[in-house]
Amino acid sequence: MRIDALEISSLLKEQIKKYEKQIITEQIGSVISVGDGIALVYGIDKAMAGELLVFPHGVYGMVQNLEKNHVGAILLNDSTLVKEGMEVKATGKILEIGVGDELIGRIINPLGQPLDGLGRIETSKTRPVERKATGVIDRQSVNQPLETGIKVLDALVPIGRGQRELIIGDRQTGKTSIAVDTIINQKGKDVICIYVAIGQKQSTVLNVHETLKQFGAMEYSIIIAANASDPAPLLYLAPYSGVSIAEEFMFNGKHVLIIYDDLTKHAIAYRELSLLLRRPPGREAFPGDVFYLHSRLLERAAKLSDKLGGGSITALPIIETQEGDISAYIPTNVISITDGQIFLQSQLFYSGIRPAINAGLSVSRVGGSAQHKAIKKVSGTLRLDLASYRELEAFTQFGSDLDDATKSKLDRGERTVEILKQGLHETMPFELQAISIFALSNGFLDQIKIPDVKKYEMDLHQFFLSDKEANKLLTEIKETRDLKNKDGLIQAIDRFTQDYL
Repeated sequence: MRIDALEISSLLKEQIKKYEKQIITEQIGSVISVGDGIALVYGIDKAMAGELLVFPHGVYGMVQNLEKNHVGAILLNDSTLVKEGMEVKATGKILEIGVGDELIGRIINPLGQPLDGLGRIETSKTRPVERKATGVIDRQSVNQPLETGIKVLDALVPIGRGQRELIIGDRQTGKTSIAVDTIINQKGKDVICIYVAIGQKQSTVLNVHETLKQFGAMEYSIIIAANASDPAPLLYLAPYSGVSIAEEFMFNGKHVLIIYDDLTKHAIAYRELSLLLRRPPGREAFPGDVFYLHSRLLERAAKLSDKLGGGSITALPIIETQEGDISAYIPTNVISITDGQIFLQSQLFYSGIRPAINAGLSVSRVGGSAQHKAIKKVSGTLRLDLASYRELEAFTQFGSDLDDATKSKLDRGERTVEILKQGLHETMPFELQAISIFALSNGFLDQIKIPDVKKYEMDLHQFFLSDKEANKLLTEIKETRDLKNKDGLIQAIDRFTQDYL
């Protein structure tokens, strides 16, 4: 077979015409030194802050410091596999995490890898872990309640969707319990819950998981765990991964509740990283940008405008204090970033008042605009009653002769404290909360002995659920979210109380 030379030349010319020159460049550096989860890398001059680096043996890193001759990177998994002189590749990409519905019901680490042994998670989308918060123009004011199911909170310290409400108190005062109860209470309310465990014991995270599973809350929840045994970079990354996952739901018009448990350990992990990266220490050895660390995280909680779908992220950060000192460095930082705080007091906790919320120091800066009208109407004088009771209680320790007005104030205060007590995982719908507080503020509990208050409340709720006439009133409160028929309520409660006594 004879091949024509002209045919060959025309084929070659055609190939040359179609040939596109492609130059692929890769930034490759080498490890100068490594230790304590930190690697110094030489030779990747064009690296960006927050860029993902690939080390040998499947180890990933994230650029933190941009120095003159090298970059400082934090190692995100097993740092013992990285040795001096090893090759490092810059990816040109900012660190991202997989997001989407596939994560619901799972326990993951801050890199999006499963920890629950239920197999791989195939997410279709990713979002950058660090992102600028949504601007003011794209937000709307907080106007929709996020019901916690805890009477003292829904009445005195209401939380709205899109709010940032700090839970603060000493260790073992019930901070995590409040967060877990709030997650349990979101069942059927179309809220996705994300629990971020930072520096917790593995057993603690498993207990939270078991509790949520028991109450059917894992069906709409995600747990992100950076355990106490994990390296500091993972603890630092955990809350940012959590809020990135939350943002995906928020921008799709959904409502999200995210809990950071706790940001004290987060700040300590960041301090460790900063000192190892040779950043200058400031107050209590924390770096100068420790305020920015938490502000850029909590600013990402928002209630989006209707134009953007009206989705929201409600953040409940937790801070642990030492001996109730809320004026320490990290607590004051986070207090000034958030829209109010729930202060839990050891003294109240040990005296049997659960949840141990100090009504005087707890505040919601969103307040009544994030409250159902029914609760707003009945809880008007509640805070004043509690405050005057605490004052009188301290005062009466020094004297025994009390006039009738003081005695009745003390009696009402004691009953207020009693009615606001609530057992662990015993969340309550807002319409029943309204009934309880309405009965209290209208003096129906004044005739009930203190030890019988809880039983009276339970029987009253049962009466409203089973009695035909009373149930109509309860349904009206539930549907209108308002308290319109006060006379009818007074008659119903009076009828029940007469029979009860």
